[in-house]
Amino acid sequence: MSDQVKMTALKYGSDRPKAKNPVKIMDLSLRDGHQSLFATRGRTEDMIPVAEMMDEIGFWAIETWGGATFDTMHRFLNEDPWERLRTLKRYIKKTPFSMLLRAQNLVGYRNYADDLALAFVERSAENGMDVFRTFDALNDYRNFETVVKQIKKCKKHFQGCICYTLTEPRLGGEVYNLDYYIKKAKDLESMGADSICIKDMAGLIAPYDAYALVKALKEAVKAPIHLHSHFTSGMSPMSHLKAIEAGVDIIDTCMTPYAYRTSHAALEPLVMALLGTNRDTGFDIKKLAAVNEILEKEVMPKYKHLLDDSKVSIIDINVLLHQTPGGMLSNLVNQLREMDALDKIGEVYKELPRVRKDLGQIPLVTPTSQIVGVQTVNNVLHDTPDERYKMITGQVKDLCYGLYGKTAVPIDPEVQKKALKGYSRGEKPITCRPAEVLAPELEKAKADIGDLAVDIDDLVLYAIYPVTGKKFLEWKYGKTEVPDSVKPITLEEVKKNDEIIKKAKAGLLVEKKTTAPGKTDRVRTFNVFVDNEFFSVDVDPIGDAPVMVAAPRAAAPVAAAAPAAAPAAAAPAAAPAAAPAAHTGPGTVLMAPMPGMIVKYEKNVGDKVNKGDTIVILEAMKMENALPSPCAGTILAIDFKSGDNVAKGAALCVIG
Repeated sequence: MSDQVKMTALKYGSDRPKAKNPVKIMDLSLRDGHQSLFATRGRTEDMIPVAEMMDEIGFWAIETWGGATFDTMHRFLNEDPWERLRTLKRYIKKTPFSMLLRAQNLVGYRNYADDLALAFVERSAENGMDVFRTFDALNDYRNFETVVKQIKKCKKHFQGCICYTLTEPRLGGEVYNLDYYIKKAKDLESMGADSICIKDMAGLIAPYDAYALVKALKEAVKAPIHLHSHFTSGMSPMSHLKAIEAGVDIIDTCMTPYAYRTSHAALEPLVMALLGTNRDTGFDIKKLAAVNEILEKEVMPKYKHLLDDSKVSIIDINVLLHQTPGGMLSNLVNQLREMDALDKIGEVYKELPRVRKDLGQIPLVTPTSQIVGVQTVNNVLHDTPDERYKMITGQVKDLCYGLYGKTAVPIDPEVQKKALKGYSRGEKPITCRPAEVLAPELEKAKADIGDLAVDIDDLVLYAIYPVTGKKFLEWKYGKTEVPDSVKPITLEEVKKNDEIIKKAKAGLLVEKKTTAPGKTDRVRTFNVFVDNEFFSVDVDPIGDAPVMVAAPRAAAPVAAAAPAAAPAAAAPAAAPAAAPAAHTGPGTVLMAPMPGMIVKYEKNVGDKVNKGDTIVILEAMKMENALPSPCAGTILAIDFKSGDNVAKGAALCVIG
């Protein structure tokens, strides 16, 4: 090593000599970082303290929006997604903003009509977006046509993505091989891509495959190559270095507090690894440390309750087997836990590759990861030895019809036939660009929402998310009260709760008595089940005598929408607080086979139904399930409405 390089390596600041070919960096902390680690719950107020500091680092771009943020902000945080863009733009004035755009899916979970797609891109650009990282879950670039034209019209940066996936342990095989990715890159360049991104959403790309792929793409196309690889498997830092050796132009990383696990590799080790080389980022490590100090001490404590602390390891090597992105995996685990079926996770892992193959070996990225994941859970919980795919989601039906695009290999014909039986659009799949069969949506949305949508941004939000969007607009304009569950918590509240927990663990909250009081005639004995352990506990209430109210039993047989998993040896799950009292009259109850949100009822009280008719659409993990009537009769009662959250076993309607 020369004396010059040695001297350079000692300089941590930005005053060191500029590298000949510095690696450009895009920061993902403010979008994919918190989406991956704590369910996209990061609030704008917690981004502002570091915004101006991050603007001084020298990032190629900062990802601030898109992906799940649009959904999560209005649904769970009571924040206007458009306002986040405008707010951050006031603090970050030099560094371009980047967003993740799901092509014709926009920021939702289905393909939207062209008029809505055009409006969304235009409004995103107007509100401050600069770089549109655009991907399609099937790598079907027909779904790029409308949004790319609008990106170019708005004079913004179009970054075309290739979703990286495998059918073999390493790059190769009959489907996803080097030729496949080179062809996709050339297709993107022909569409006018300003840069091309290898989007490795599950952290599957191995170091030497990254080298070979980047090398081949650099030779095949002129556009800059950008590598996006999650840390999940633990390989991404090694893959980054090999990609840099191969000439990659841009790398995605996160600030350390938002890095690792299912997120991305940390920026700071990469900066130090490249210090003094011809690919040196030029970043000031002291400035990065200052940002990290704020994130670590003032921001992350507010979200630690959302972090998965059940694992010791920060990597999940199983991702190389099931290829499910980390965020989707945590959703599957939570869904199974809510259904008292977490013991089925092993079966889900085994079934997932089968479902993926049946559905055309599609890449697992939003929304196809949800489509495959939720259908896998349905198969594990509801299928019988003599029948698979007993409960098929609406999105699987749409996929089989062609509404998402063309799959890499044909969908299993038997599965496709079953999914399309009685499908509302027809039983023969389409072969055209999906949006060509979609009717315009904006005018209908405008008529439906009326004056509640004050401007075009409100209207676009509602058009993409009609149920939760309407609920948010009612909060936004004071039509309904904002629930405590969507309000932010302060650092003071976090500290107060931590102190209570600390005292509880130390036994300081328990009043110690030297002698036990005698039991009264009001003592009650309860059976308590904790995991696989059983306890018999006597409870003797003090104070005024309790009022005991017996809940009425249903007088009629109860039927679920589909066969449920065998119950585990544990206490039954409690019904949600909003659940109505048990039905006491005649009739059969349609019960929720899983926790979810009511999208809409297809039938009303008084309607006559046949067995198998769709009664209600229930959203679970953002996928829609059409629940059929368990019998013929007349709808006697409906106790929920669109937008309500229900627990597994909730009585959705009564049929008599």
